[in-house]
Amino acid sequence: MTTIAILGAGRVGSTLAAGFAGAKHEVLVGLRKTEQDRSKTASPAITFVTLAEAVARAEIVVNAMPGEVSLEALIPHRDALVSKILIDVANATARRADGMPVGLLYPQSSLGEQLQLALPQTHVVKTLNTMLFSVMTRPASLSKAPTAFLSGNDEGAKARVRSLLQDLGWDQTWLEDLGGIASAQGTEALILMVPHVLKAKGLVPFSIALAL
Repeated sequence: MTTIAILGAGRVGSTLAAGFAGAKHEVLVGLRKTEQDRSKTASPAITFVTLAEAVARAEIVVNAMPGEVSLEALIPHRDALVSKILIDVANATARRADGMPVGLLYPQSSLGEQLQLALPQTHVVKTLNTMLFSVMTRPASLSKAPTAFLSGNDEGAKARVRSLLQDLGWDQTWLEDLGGIASAQGTEALILMVPHVLKAKGLVPFSIALAL
């Protein structure tokens, strides 16, 4: 059992918290100040705490906060994140009034790269950012095999994340290592497809898949 901190209690964070708790991990959900009024009703395996406490207590930290606030929220916890794995599942975009993405905040880079630069002693691994949130913990629910891409500079960290993804139901053959954290530029850019996919297909579970 691993102690995992999920930072953020929105749809993504709540989905991942339930998934990891269901896989018998100890889960801490770190709440931002804007989330302090959220209901604390959840599985006994899930504990709601502050961001600082979640980062301090966890072995693995998952950034499930909105991409546009992630850097600002995580930099104050730089010391607590030293030598830890930070799984980044967010996409940093400008948004329309309806919340849909219209452009990348880091067009010559990526949120994953910016986090690694800001947290040089943390092992940042980008993954699970190319799918609807529900697919993150139910990949087998799709009619075709999905792909979860991984980007990160540390091979040991990526191996640990691969194991955790398998706990969430990801088959080993569905996991694609793209290399260093610079490769997160490619997967983060795929977020710009989302409004068009939703317009064409409606709000249904989907994932980007690599066909070879």
